[in-house]
Amino acid sequence: MDIKTASSLHRLRLVSAPEAVSFILLMIASVLKRTTEFNAVPALGMIHGILFVIYVLFWLDAWNRTKWSFGTAALYFILSVLPFGGFVAERKLKRAADDAVIASRARAEGVVKA
Repeated sequence: MDIKTASSLHRLRLVSAPEAVSFILLMIASVLKRTTEFNAVPALGMIHGILFVIYVLFWLDAWNRTKWSFGTAALYFILSVLPFGGFVAERKLKRAADDAVIASRARAEGVVKA
């Protein structure tokens, strides 16, 4: 895995959790708006919208660089629209990055020829 691919996956991973948090907060704010006088939906909606657009841009970049299959790319997109999906995506991306580092070190040491 080259540095640009690793960087694109790292950026996607970094935005996954904040996007998930903003989505959960937006859902809570929506409930509070309908049950109380508290209305934070406009502010949280804008924050979540910006984070979601950034996630989609980073997702497209990662898909382009990693050459994911359609199924893998669709999984990461679906995870972005599920309430706790961003946390799952972050965990899966971290595991994939760790595996890539281990494989890269093994190739560099001549342990495997992949």
